[in-house]
Amino acid sequence: MSHFETLMARDGHAFQAYLARPDAAVRGAVVVLQEIFGLTPHILAMADGFAADGYLAIAPALFDRVRRGLVLGDDPQDVQRGLGYRQQIDTAKALLDIAASVAVARHSGKVAVVGYCWGGTLAWLAASQLSLGAAVCYYGGGIAEHLDKLPTCPTQLHFGERDTSIPPAALERIRTAYPEGERYLYAAGHGFNNDDRPKHYDAAAAALARERTREFLAQHIG
Repeated sequence: MSHFETLMARDGHAFQAYLARPDAAVRGAVVVLQEIFGLTPHILAMADGFAADGYLAIAPALFDRVRRGLVLGDDPQDVQRGLGYRQQIDTAKALLDIAASVAVARHSGKVAVVGYCWGGTLAWLAASQLSLGAAVCYYGGGIAEHLDKLPTCPTQLHFGERDTSIPPAALERIRTAYPEGERYLYAAGHGFNNDDRPKHYDAAAAALARERTREFLAQHIG
């Protein structure tokens, strides 16, 4: 069962969130953090997938801070629009929305965050600032810029070796700063998990990363 609800952050900002509930007993919760394209079919499908695994899944509409209901496509214009909207959102404000989602999810047990691209960076920051059971970061391009803030919960990282936006030097800085992190590198590029973007999607890498994510959540969330 899935639907949209209105949640409220501590600063009074009201935002939409997609909630997907499992059909059987809940084993924990996963907060799903979007890319720069909004709550796209891909992000909703990720939430539905975690719900099918037995978790309450919540995907907050982080773009509601600047424009409500925004969902972008894959063409170059939309990519630039998404980057522009992201730059308008203060990271601390986005973390307030994530914290509100985590608070709603806590009644379901331990909570993890799983983020993609921009959401991967936000998952890293949430893991360093919020009380979480686990975090999973897919190709978070900004992680290397936030190595002064290290996760305080088990954190798994997924990167593509052909991702030109996250060069090997950045990956090495992350490894050096956070050697205890569980890291995986795939023969793929940026956004390899996003089947909304066929030029970037890599089915084999996505399936392997998904299985590793599933095992990681089972270990740390339930």
